[in-house]
Amino acid sequence: METIAVAQKAIAPLLGRGQRSAGAAPFLPMNRAEMAALGWDACDIVLVTGDAYVDHPSFGMAIIGRLLEAQGFRVGIIAQPDWHSAEPFKALGKPTLFFGVTGGNLDSMVNRYTSDRRLRHDDAYTAGGEGGKRPDRCTIVYTQRCREAYKNVPIVLGGIEASLRRIAHYDYWSDKVRRSILADAKADLLIYGNAERAVVEVANRLAAGETPRDLDSIRGVALFRPVPEHYTELHADDLDSADEGASRRPGDTVIRLPAFEQVEADREAYARASRVLHREANPGNARPLVQRHGDRDLWLNPPPIPLTSDEMDAVYDLPYARAPHPSYGDAKIPAWDMIKFSVTVMRGCFGGCTFCSITEHEGRIIQNRSEGSVLREIEKIRDKTPGFTGVISDIGGPTANMYRMACKDPKIEAACRLPSCVFPDICPNLNTSHDDLIRLYRKVREVKGVKKVMVASGVRYDLAVKSPEYVKELVTHHVGGYLKIAPEHSERGPLDKMMKPGIGTYDRFKEMFDAAAKEAGKKYYLIPYFIAAHPGTTDEDMMNLALWLKKNRYRADQVQTFLPSPMATATAMYHTGVNTLRGVRRGASDKVETIRGTRQRRLHKAFLRYHDPDNWPLLREALKEMGRADLIGQRPDQLVPSYQPPGTGKAAETKRPVRPNSRALKFTTKGVPFPKR
Repeated sequence: METIAVAQKAIAPLLGRGQRSAGAAPFLPMNRAEMAALGWDACDIVLVTGDAYVDHPSFGMAIIGRLLEAQGFRVGIIAQPDWHSAEPFKALGKPTLFFGVTGGNLDSMVNRYTSDRRLRHDDAYTAGGEGGKRPDRCTIVYTQRCREAYKNVPIVLGGIEASLRRIAHYDYWSDKVRRSILADAKADLLIYGNAERAVVEVANRLAAGETPRDLDSIRGVALFRPVPEHYTELHADDLDSADEGASRRPGDTVIRLPAFEQVEADREAYARASRVLHREANPGNARPLVQRHGDRDLWLNPPPIPLTSDEMDAVYDLPYARAPHPSYGDAKIPAWDMIKFSVTVMRGCFGGCTFCSITEHEGRIIQNRSEGSVLREIEKIRDKTPGFTGVISDIGGPTANMYRMACKDPKIEAACRLPSCVFPDICPNLNTSHDDLIRLYRKVREVKGVKKVMVASGVRYDLAVKSPEYVKELVTHHVGGYLKIAPEHSERGPLDKMMKPGIGTYDRFKEMFDAAAKEAGKKYYLIPYFIAAHPGTTDEDMMNLALWLKKNRYRADQVQTFLPSPMATATAMYHTGVNTLRGVRRGASDKVETIRGTRQRRLHKAFLRYHDPDNWPLLREALKEMGRADLIGQRPDQLVPSYQPPGTGKAAETKRPVRPNSRALKFTTKGVPFPKR
């Protein structure tokens, strides 16, 4: 079996191997004039993105573009083109190697629609925050326009939209199962997950004269190809016995998922395919997957090997301009304003929260930057980013406190198929030491010109309670007024479906947080996040959560209704009504209650905002139906009062949701970035 260490050693040189000699451009060119200034008559690679072009490592296209540039390729950017014709896709001419297409830092449907399927009127990744600058399913639309512009140029899909739609998947906005985005877009190749190694190998091999169909050996790649004759097919019909082939060499075995036509028609087959996909997510033991689409087989190679710290440093040390492209002038790009003074120190998450897609994209193995790389970036922020006042707004990653955490035994890690390292309890093989992170915090605070380093959100409190020293360090030096935290619920039923710890762990963290704040002489507060209408949640669960909130004197202003994002485990539960965390067998699967109706989803959200008079009529009606009219009244232990203030109570009157693919495309309302949970 190929170990992660061996694969890293074998592939690492790709990050430093160039094919041509080309210096770093101030910005990757977005027009012919900028190409001419660099002395280019053509681009080797043209990257098309649904986001505004911000040359910063928090934006995926900037990373990929600068990485390919460091290889010596001439890389251009087409950002948020007008998709109504192919002409804007010809702006940089015909690329000599390929088009790289991405929807941007968010799935375009998540970006454009709320959890109630209403159009958003803003876009954090657009100049001016203006909505409507990208189409629905923009990866598909952009690919079609690229093909119209230059018919024979290979097209490679990447980014989170492609990554999370790489197989047949349930699409919440159309309420149906869609084919792999590779099939719908009619592209040549799809790269999923952390794409640095794969995109470098793709570019170099295409430059050497190979074709996209020759690239079937690259990890993290999906393409249409027949199953080689020497492979043994392991069917996923009874997925919990699927590991009977685990002793075979991964290169000889492929797991056949239920075909698109089958998962489209049969929800239990869909649940089975989802469970297998998530079990085959560990790059140390994952096997290729194949899924029939019509008369073709979609082939998915195993996930990419995690980057080493040296490779992560190389990626983040690339010569980014660390600013939006000058063509945007003084227009504000909300996502840029949010992250321009923040620093990413790691990737990945081993939490496995079922409603989240981080692990499906970045993986469960934490990839870390070195202290030196982080400190160098902070010095660049200090010296080069206009408006810096000495405050680093956030330091962390998908989570705030998993830096340098890993399995204690590489052999155990390579063999593990569990979806989480911290649920139902923290694995005894997991190193939960916060020492490296505490040391990094202290070194960052010592950088000249840095006054404060904030940790705004993303703290895994179940890990933090293992380190009182970390909690003290966090509260004393890295919190400013409040800290966002995500217990998500109070009740065991929904928490089990989320793979989140019990509320008791949150209570222990709050005790430690409050004690540390008192010792530091500070008045700091926790701001908890909760999810309404998550699969596995009953009306009674939401009622009990509302009672918990009132007892603890929480009045939530920001609440989230569950949004079934592509490929997430909770999305499979929502669509199928099956608990894919357990075995999926015909007629014997564990069923999950799902919240699909508009009224019930609105009710669950209303319970989170029990204090809002507009919600009281709906809550009183529901409490009576539940036989809990005793909770209606003015006593402190009752949830909602029996009276109604004048001019309130209109929350039940909702507008009809705007369905996706609406023709309403003109929006002017400015907005703010999505909060990091």
